[in-house]
Amino acid sequence: MGITFRKETFRDDFTFRNSPEHIRRFPFPFHEDSYMYAVNIEPHVLGPKGSVLENLIDVDEHYVAEMQDRALVLAEDPLRCQSLSHMTLAGWDLLELLMEQQALGYPEHFTLTRDGDRWRWINRPLGIDDTFTFGDVSTLPYGPMEYITRQSQGDFCILDQRDGNLWMDAGMVTTQADWSLDFDIGMNFFEWHAPVPLAHEKGIFVRALKFLTNIQQGKPARRLNWTMTINPRLDTSPENYHKWGPDRATVTPENVGEKVHLRVELQSFWRLPRSNGIVFPIRCYLIKMDELVTQPKWARRLHRVIRDLPDELANYKGLTRYRATLVEWLSKLDDGSPTSPGFGPD
Repeated sequence: MGITFRKETFRDDFTFRNSPEHIRRFPFPFHEDSYMYAVNIEPHVLGPKGSVLENLIDVDEHYVAEMQDRALVLAEDPLRCQSLSHMTLAGWDLLELLMEQQALGYPEHFTLTRDGDRWRWINRPLGIDDTFTFGDVSTLPYGPMEYITRQSQGDFCILDQRDGNLWMDAGMVTTQADWSLDFDIGMNFFEWHAPVPLAHEKGIFVRALKFLTNIQQGKPARRLNWTMTINPRLDTSPENYHKWGPDRATVTPENVGEKVHLRVELQSFWRLPRSNGIVFPIRCYLIKMDELVTQPKWARRLHRVIRDLPDELANYKGLTRYRATLVEWLSKLDDGSPTSPGFGPD
């Protein structure tokens, strides 16, 4: 049985919604009642059936709408997709990875057929049926990275490994949480993480870089990250701050449940076979407060996390203007009882 794709928008009238089934599979990022930055990296292995980890590359009910929104962003700003000249081989690596994983996990929607270097790719949700020569850019309508990431949920950064560091030298980034590929392109690992508070002092990024540069082919890793977004807007880029930044001033006690969204990134890290680069998929999931609090455990835990969050982190994540309103709203759903261990709902 295939996925039923929703018709929805992430801008203007904001018709995005999660089905009840999708609410329960949401990757809630807090395993305890408090939060602090940590090197929370673990092996990216298959998880429970029905979860976002059932397949290593997740495709869900929002797929078609997210791809339509990506096309709109790229039409407005083509610099959201960039690849330095030495990264073409890594782009082919990524194309292979995503086609293989989508066809493996969702054969009713995607089919990959290979005859040597002659490949045929069928993407039924988007109505694509293309035959091309692997390694020959002229046989695709876009470069290999852009071609496949126009058909894959989430953002993708391809990191070149050299001089003991990782360099962001290619990417498709249209659903980011207030950072800019155009600004970060060509930067190394420490440079693009420079704005993050507290983590540098704790040595988190030194340890993370050591781990990432030792990732082996066939042994991907993952972590969760999170922030908040007002309205279900995928594109919260610095370039479009004038569109989404003022939304933070529109939160009231009456509209918290509809407007405030928890935004979770499932970040994974894969060693690429030919280029030896690392691809960093950043898959964004959104859930509004009215949906999240249908799971009582999540409502109690989120109240405690946001209430006790260090001010530096709250400010970095852009929560300061509406934090008190959100905490007060969530407090009415927290009866003080213990929360069970782990991320999942009760």
